[in-house]
Amino acid sequence: MNVDPERFAQAEEIFDFSRVKVVHIVRQFVPMIGGLEDFVRNLVRWQYGRFESVKVVTLNRLFTDLDRTLPAQDMVDGVEVVRIPFSGSTRYPIAPSVFAHLTDADLIHVHAVDFFFDALALGRLLHGHKMVATTHGGFFHTTAHSRLKRTWFNSVTRLSARQYEEIACCSQSDLSLFQTIAPDGCRLIENGVDLSKFSGASSELPQKRLVTIGRFSANKRLDRVLDVLKVLVGKDHAWQLEIIGSASDLSQADLYGLIADRGLQNNAQVRSGLSDVEIGQVLANCSLFVSASDYEGFGIAMIEALSAGLIPVVHPNRAFQSLASRHPQVHLSDFGDARRTAIEIEEVLEHLERSPILRFEAKKSAQQHGWQATSAEYDKMYRSALGN
Repeated sequence: MNVDPERFAQAEEIFDFSRVKVVHIVRQFVPMIGGLEDFVRNLVRWQYGRFESVKVVTLNRLFTDLDRTLPAQDMVDGVEVVRIPFSGSTRYPIAPSVFAHLTDADLIHVHAVDFFFDALALGRLLHGHKMVATTHGGFFHTTAHSRLKRTWFNSVTRLSARQYEEIACCSQSDLSLFQTIAPDGCRLIENGVDLSKFSGASSELPQKRLVTIGRFSANKRLDRVLDVLKVLVGKDHAWQLEIIGSASDLSQADLYGLIADRGLQNNAQVRSGLSDVEIGQVLANCSLFVSASDYEGFGIAMIEALSAGLIPVVHPNRAFQSLASRHPQVHLSDFGDARRTAIEIEEVLEHLERSPILRFEAKKSAQQHGWQATSAEYDKMYRSALGN
């Protein structure tokens, strides 16, 4: 059968999503703050109004505030949000009532690899809907229980993956990993980033003020960031660090303890629960973004930092190495060597002082991660999954 490529391309472009009902399944959503939650929120924003309906099904308690139950029904940015109860660990929350909210779906989009990923695959014969998934780093964010994780990945996750029409891998490292269990069903779609949120927010003049943004989790290695700050402050008391995020493995009190242990009470601030506007106000006094993270699914916070005009100095995990190859403004440094990293931070600031244009180059470099291109890639994946 001869296929006209031009006609086929036109057919892709005119695919009518206005008759498609999509349901997003994600363990945590607004008001939780984090890369996964921001990603899903932005994706549904781009889909709202173009699809017949867009719905988010998520859990009814935040992992950072398990004593509070959120409303079962809500609207976020015009999109219906359904919150369901769960039991078990936050590492693998069990929520079987998810099946009650799929009846009218044309396509189910599962975010991350957890109970939902496995349960919806196991129940495929019962619910009968087509499904796609986004990896968001899988469950290898830390080395804890690595043998068990590998065994689970190569058995349960492998079987579950077969039930998905397509799996979007949000980084090259995710793609390499998931192709080992689903060689024909994976595609690379890097995370979109809201570039307007902190656009140009960094200080116009170079400042000895660092900022790190993200959950207070073990893999972020905030202890190492503080070790580097201690070396910097030992040479110049003007150095400051802003730690912005939300509680996870570590609480705000835990971080203040780490700060006190190093005698940095006058040089490090911990800020939690800030709005985007408030974060932008903090960034207005910062020049460098730092991260000692051992693992990142993609690195959204670093791209947001670039869009703000911040110059990143980050630990060379696989995600940051990949991004550094495309963003010359990103500096890789082993945060396990606090003295060496402190020297490199000083050098980066000196370079910024000599070449203020670096701030504008960083902002420009971030543009390749805009949501318009990412949304278009998900449209292509949906077309394929729905059998265009």
